[in-house]
Amino acid sequence: MDRLLFGDNQFFGVNHMSEEKARAQSMRFQDISAVIDVLDTAFDEGIRSFMCTTHDRIALVCDHMRADQQRYKDYLFYPCMPYAHKYANAMTDHGMLGAIKRFLPDDGFLDAAMRGGMSLAKKDIAGITTLLVDAEMKMFKGLNTPVIFLQNVVVDLLLGLDFKEAFRIFANHVKERYGAEPGFITMNLPKLLDVLEELGIENPIVCANINKLGFRMCGGFEAYERALRERKFRAIAMSVFASGAIAPREAIEWVSRQPNIESIVFGASSSTNIRNTNQLVREYWASCSDSVSKV
Repeated sequence: MDRLLFGDNQFFGVNHMSEEKARAQSMRFQDISAVIDVLDTAFDEGIRSFMCTTHDRIALVCDHMRADQQRYKDYLFYPCMPYAHKYANAMTDHGMLGAIKRFLPDDGFLDAAMRGGMSLAKKDIAGITTLLVDAEMKMFKGLNTPVIFLQNVVVDLLLGLDFKEAFRIFANHVKERYGAEPGFITMNLPKLLDVLEELGIENPIVCANINKLGFRMCGGFEAYERALRERKFRAIAMSVFASGAIAPREAIEWVSRQPNIESIVFGASSSTNIRNTNQLVREYWASCSDSVSKV
């Protein structure tokens, strides 16, 4: 993975500290060209990995990059699924059958439909899970997707329900069908690592809030510190700035000193913030030749 991954929260009005800022960002990025302009700014800074939800408007970004394969040939998408609001909205707008048809993959329509129908009839969670993954991946066809993430809204629900087998189903399907590595986003890193270890999912890629204030780090700051020191996994740190509560230089300096963190994912909407974050990562992760060096 690259040292620095670009996230998409800012494009869809997500800000954990300011509803006013979130609304302003949502209005600004209603036009997809504004989203692409920011992604191109990051691209020109050397940030070539985009960790994104499967929001409908991300499909337009995918279309844009497929249309210019020469420029974006090395661009990496890290899809994060599911985007729950998309399914809820589709059910409201198109009804159950219309929503299912809309999200089924183009290839193997009959197979997917039969698999989904049989799965629902038998309450077969494996079939339902793989069908939904395939539906979400439809927009990324022909693009580079080396890691596919399960969103924290599902990961943490499964942890709460103690439904461990679903993680294995997801991991196996992502590897076998897409040749990608499975990734997991969580708000409770210590608990998830225990479950993945129990399942035999080795050296997993896990994205979690990691910052010096302990902001939104469920399970406790000390448990995260122990996990980073003692557990074998590949950590992606998100919310490193604690939604603006930590100054950028202080935040990056602290994260860079922690063991076992391979990447930082951040969101920004201005060229200045993108450039400054990139420069700070270059400065404090001196072991890399630049912010996109491979690890």
